[in-house]
Parts: sequence; structure tokens; C-alpha cells
Amino acid sequence: MATTWTVGADAAEPLRLAEFWAAALGYILEPGYDNDANGASIVDPDDVGPAISFLRVPEPKTAKNRLHLDIRVAGPARDAAAAERMRTKAAELVTLGAVQVREDFYGPELGHIVMLDPEGNEFCVG
Repeated sequence: MATTWTVGADAAEPLRLAEFWAAALGYILEPGYDNDANGASIVDPDDVGPAISFLRVPEPKTAKNRLHLDIRVAGPARDAAAAERMRTKAAELVTLGAVQVREDFYGPELGHIVMLDPEGNEFCVG
């Protein structure tokens, strides 16, 4: 049997980052963490995916992430429909506070879109 696990992330504004990622992933804020100024947590409402916690730290982000989340919307095929799904999701995330950095291609097909969350953490939409 697999071990249950969660992801932890440093944050300057934990609630803001939790709200962004909840919207990006279809998660919800974890009940009981909504009044903690030093942390926030999100959970999969279907209790399938791992919880993700965001903890306030005093130091700013200074380098590239060594670990990041990828949002997978393309499906197995890399075709025009997959590219449209990736671009649609990226545009939605921009309205939530993300920044689109670039599109990376696998040959002629869009492979993934590199983005930054509201605190500058890299992630991809693929």
C-alpha cells in the first residue's frame, strides 16, 4: 500500500498562494486553516490528490525551484486540441495572478507552457 503524502511550500503570503493553487487545481481551502496568518492548506474535495500546505517564511524566493507542480490538461496526444487546452488553462491562470513565461515545443507540437505563480514559483501547464 502506498504511503499518504502531502506537499509543503514556502510562501510570503500563504493564504493568497493557497487560494491561487486551489483555483488552479480544483481544490478547496482545508477547513480549520482559514484563520492562521502563518499557514494555509488546500485539499482535493474528492480526497484523491495530496494536500498542499503553504507556510509563511521570512526570506524571499531567490532561485529556481528544485521541485514544482505541473498541471496536466493536454492528454496523451500532442495535437491542436491539446495545445488549445493548454493555452486555455494558461490564460485562466493568468487571470488568477500567474505569469506566462514561454511555450516550449516538442518538435512542431506544443509540449508545455512555463508559468510563474503569484509568488514567482515556476510550474508548467502540459
